[in-house]
Amino acid sequence: MNVPKYKRVLLKIGGEAFAGPGGMGIVPQLAEQVAAKVRAVRQLGVQVVIVLGAGNFWRGKDGIAHGMDRTTADHIGMLATVMNALALRDAFERLGTEARVQTAIEIRSVAEPYIRLRAIRHLEKGRVVIIGAGTGNPYFTTDTAGALRAAETNCDILIKATKVDGVYSADPRKDDAAQRYEFMTYLEALNQKVGVMDSTALTLCMENNLPILVLNLWQPNSLERAVLGEKIGTLITSGNEPWGS
Repeated sequence: MNVPKYKRVLLKIGGEAFAGPGGMGIVPQLAEQVAAKVRAVRQLGVQVVIVLGAGNFWRGKDGIAHGMDRTTADHIGMLATVMNALALRDAFERLGTEARVQTAIEIRSVAEPYIRLRAIRHLEKGRVVIIGAGTGNPYFTTDTAGALRAAETNCDILIKATKVDGVYSADPRKDDAAQRYEFMTYLEALNQKVGVMDSTALTLCMENNLPILVLNLWQPNSLERAVLGEKIGTLITSGNEPWGS
């Protein structure tokens, strides 16, 4: 039997994972596919926290570009993440996997408020914990929310699930010469301003020695391979024995 390297992980998923044609909205079948991938990891005995983005509904920078107040734009984005969280919870329930939604902004009629110890208790009971509304504060990205919640809930690693199989030297969709990094240090990622995470999230992970793994969510068995410690995607750490023995 395969023994997971990581016992508790935080999975950061962009809202685009649920989007239909045109990159907007929620396609229930895609939400179910995501839930099935996470369920496979749960069946290995790994505890999973999920933080979601809202790119399939709203991008605050677009509102700001049209003169919208930054705080208002960010609050709209937070509420959009809750819609994704509810859709994902429903997908888990349809697959027979227990899941709970917690939100940084209280919406008690649809979800629990985020309470750290309650989230940990859910994990210990085998439930997937889905956290919506980011940090609950404007001016912070959902990547930063993921780093914060991963640190708070004592996760072993933050997995950034994307549509690309790691961090590249350039956009591989535009540059055929782009090279994929197997490993980077936090400082390298910060200095090179890699687009995969913002500097606040990277710094928070660095200060708490929280490894980051960037992988392609849609690559077959990528999450299982990741939690088992296989070399997949791009690993970002302090640089000391990055992949271990």
